[in-house]
Amino acid sequence: MAEPIRAVKGMNDLLPPDSARWEWFEDTVRALMRRYAYQFVRTPIVEHTPLFVRGLGEVTDIVEKEMYSFVDSMNGDPLTLRPEGTAGVVRAMVEHNALYDGGKRLFYVGPMFRHERPQRGRYRQFHQVGVEALGYAGPEVDAEVILMCRALWRDLGLGEVRLDINSLGQPDERRAHRAALIAHFEAHRDQLDTDAQRRLHSNPLRILDTKNPAMQPLVEAAPQLMNYLGEASLKHFDALKAMLDAAGQPYRVNPRLVRGMDYYNLTVFEWVTDLLGAQGTICGGGRYDGLMELVGGKPAPGIGWGMGIERVLDLVQQVGSAPPAPVPDAYAIVPDATAMPVAVRTVEALRAAGVAVQLHAGGGSMKSQFKKADGSGARHALIFGSDELARGEVAIKPLRDAAAEQVSRALADPAAWATSLRNA
Repeated sequence: MAEPIRAVKGMNDLLPPDSARWEWFEDTVRALMRRYAYQFVRTPIVEHTPLFVRGLGEVTDIVEKEMYSFVDSMNGDPLTLRPEGTAGVVRAMVEHNALYDGGKRLFYVGPMFRHERPQRGRYRQFHQVGVEALGYAGPEVDAEVILMCRALWRDLGLGEVRLDINSLGQPDERRAHRAALIAHFEAHRDQLDTDAQRRLHSNPLRILDTKNPAMQPLVEAAPQLMNYLGEASLKHFDALKAMLDAAGQPYRVNPRLVRGMDYYNLTVFEWVTDLLGAQGTICGGGRYDGLMELVGGKPAPGIGWGMGIERVLDLVQQVGSAPPAPVPDAYAIVPDATAMPVAVRTVEALRAAGVAVQLHAGGGSMKSQFKKADGSGARHALIFGSDELARGEVAIKPLRDAAAEQVSRALADPAAWATSLRNA
């Protein structure tokens, strides 16, 4: 026998009953997006590699180490499995001139790919939901996308999530801060680890995001960007904070919350939990007013966020807020194969009336079929026995209520008694 072929490491199958939690999560997200008037968008899984080099920056771990990139054997094009969702959405808006009639509020759900060490909540194929609000420059949209996350935590039953915010200002303000950062770290070069030394002149902001405990005192003493912001940037940030305050949303201003790419500006934010260990950030976002132009479009403002579905569902499972896996309303027991045509006709009529029915398949004794019916979690068994069929009826036996009695219903009009199966 041939050796079994297994899934690629870090790329996982999704099977019942876990898949039911994913369906519930995605349904919750879609309902939320309807309330906020965000429209669904889907972009290709494979994009031209330069999109991500431009969109994420050459000196980033994703571009340098983690992307699944290859050369198309047919035409030599450099291609990459998308490592995140924003760049593809922005590329689509530019390519299709989608902002010609005004701003767009969009959301996406789908798989992303990064070649990193698989660990809890971080996989090589992972799934992300994100929003992108393009064409809106004001702080009211910043507040909107942040508060949308709060609404999602509420809908998911999550209460242990905190909000960090910061402002990155505008490019000239960041350049001044960047020069001060380089001077600070140059003066303490002997304390920099290998990554920090490599990033010192190419991307010094990323040094502030280091996880190296030995560098924390040096990072804490570094110049803070907030001290370099001009009047307009501070006004934007103050307006955001005023709206969050008015909405009753607590937050912490975190001066170390940064983004390493030049096209990010003004608002950045993260939602953080203590329940997932070191990987505490479950949603991150910010304003990227320079990205549209960077990928070849006309300048236009944008802001968005992305969250990993696996990590959010890990948190949901920890707090026990996910609903149980769905079960059928009824399980159809068919002791004799000759009764199967009548059973199929009846259960199809019930399904059309909104009843979830699992039809027994594969034969077997009445006892074994009842065992399957009980294991399905169904509230009722529909018994298509020879005596019942001779009377033009089906027997309905309650499976979860020992005090309830078995009844018979007419096969001629299943829709007339379908409601009783759903509501009982």
